[in-house]
Amino acid sequence: MNSRAPAGQVLSREPWAGAVILDAHAHVGPYHRFFVADPSGEAMVRVMDRCGVAGCLVSSLLAVELDADSGNEETAALCAAHPDRFAGYLVINPWQDPAGQLARWRDHPSFVGIKLHPDLHEYPLDGPRYAAVWEYAERTARPVLVHTWAGSPFDDLSHVDRVATDHPRAWILAGHSGVLPSSFDRAIDVARRNPRVLLELCGSHMHGRAIAEMVRAVGAGQVVYGSDFPFIDLRMSLGRVMFARLSEEDRAAVLGGTMLRVLSRPGPTGVPLLDRIGTSGTLAQ
Repeated sequence: MNSRAPAGQVLSREPWAGAVILDAHAHVGPYHRFFVADPSGEAMVRVMDRCGVAGCLVSSLLAVELDADSGNEETAALCAAHPDRFAGYLVINPWQDPAGQLARWRDHPSFVGIKLHPDLHEYPLDGPRYAAVWEYAERTARPVLVHTWAGSPFDDLSHVDRVATDHPRAWILAGHSGVLPSSFDRAIDVARRNPRVLLELCGSHMHGRAIAEMVRAVGAGQVVYGSDFPFIDLRMSLGRVMFARLSEEDRAAVLGGTMLRVLSRPGPTGVPLLDRIGTSGTLAQ
């Protein structure tokens, strides 16, 4: 066990009361590929409270899989019901009117970023149907969470590298950091070349040594905690960060500080993209 990790609270099953935890990769709704006992917002909040997670950035699984418009409505409804705990990613399906979705939701207060899943939509990340997304991301400073999978013809890390090179003002979260352990070094290389690429940590193959290596290689300012909650329990992914060999300063950045910094940058109106989460480990009132 890493003696430098915050083991006391974890082992005594007390909610984390340290730096703000912001889950940068969560979802809303059921998912046909995984069983989720209760995907409701209320159930998610109960788990978040038990763990001390201040907030989650969510995208709709309905939007990811079938119906972007209806799914984005689902995300907006969850954020409206729990405005101090959830903020949304707008899912853009390249086959379902990307420009229209952006036009409809771009000024909605629930959404602070965009979610892309090129693998499920079977369309390459660097394809022209995503052009409106990258123009929007560079213009507004809103981050784009991209599913990545090593070796995919649609969202391999090489696709992230090309998009980041072509759109250097866009903030890109490399979801899962390529998923497979064999991809983690490549993810680090992409992040080194592109300072606005952030390595996101959720995935069944992620582990504490890989997290520590990512932070050592690119700095905690390019590494963010995410879980895939609720169909992957956030407690597992949170434990990986809690017990990774990190300084407390770096751990705080990974858990939420890095993402809060990105979301505190002024948007197109000069107002920060997200101001709902406090800076002392408690929710803003």
